[in-house]
Amino acid sequence: MDIAVAPMDPADPVATEQAYTVAVETTAADLPDFPPVCRQQFFGRLRHQRPSVRFEWALAHAAGKPVGLLMLELPQHDNLDNASVDLQVHPAHRRRGVGRALHAYAVTRLRELGRKRLVGMAVEAPGRAPESDPGAAFATAVGASCVLVDVRRRLDVSRLDEAALDAMLAGSWSRAGGYRLVRWQGSAPEEYVDDIAYLDGRLIEDAPTGDLAWEPEKVDAARLRSTEEAIAARGRRTYHSGLRHEASGRLVAWTMLDLGASTDWHAFQQITIVDPGHRGHRLGLIAKIENLRHAMAHEPALRVVDTWNAAANEHMIAINEALGFRPVDRWINWQQTI
Repeated sequence: MDIAVAPMDPADPVATEQAYTVAVETTAADLPDFPPVCRQQFFGRLRHQRPSVRFEWALAHAAGKPVGLLMLELPQHDNLDNASVDLQVHPAHRRRGVGRALHAYAVTRLRELGRKRLVGMAVEAPGRAPESDPGAAFATAVGASCVLVDVRRRLDVSRLDEAALDAMLAGSWSRAGGYRLVRWQGSAPEEYVDDIAYLDGRLIEDAPTGDLAWEPEKVDAARLRSTEEAIAARGRRTYHSGLRHEASGRLVAWTMLDLGASTDWHAFQQITIVDPGHRGHRLGLIAKIENLRHAMAHEPALRVVDTWNAAANEHMIAINEALGFRPVDRWINWQQTI
């Protein structure tokens, strides 16, 4: 099959519709329990750049048909040797060299940009041994190495044990004297924006990262606000809860959950982090339970929540499983030096 890969202009209506179709079909085939690809989120990501990250896209065509999509995510303030790669091949055109062509384009383009490493993620097909998984086979064939294993867990909201949650909250609050719950939706309150930026920047430092060569990100208030603008442009609804340390007035714990513009039944549990100086008071558990209830109070159709943890992150896994999250599949981070 003769495959042509070319950069995609986000302002080209024909090309972007083709890209959207590839993304929709790929997600439906590979992640059938996910919500359909949100149109507003997809096009918002295409057209709303932000200073800290620049995106480039390319489309693969064969016989005049779109058969694959590539997205390059290029950090601009840190990790300047790195790039994240999202490579999608239309299900009807797999095992015909499309993935190889997209990967070759990515390597060439990233070398032109002076990048030295690419990082991509592949979901292990349920029921397959790791060595026979197609994503693993492809990544290994192009020279990438497994550097970190994440596990997706899903919470069935209809099966929540509210009495158990109440008991966990009561026990946790007994150890959290001097802290107060804070909740909000959307953009961070101005009084806490610097605290949240600090917590956000700690994520790479504090979470297990295996052999992933990714440095902590330099997050400040301006970068946080630009991220919030990008999230809003994609139509995502975000719910946040944090714990304020009354003596200092600082927000020292924070968690966030978000839903897509076109979905009311599914949410992603995003960051949960506690300032190291305030750990040991069960602030993370308090924040997660309170925030889940915060979101459910505003999203009555919410049925499931997905979250990811590094397989080695035993502390956060224990919290999530206590809430009722259960494993679904493994997501492998692949890294390649180019």
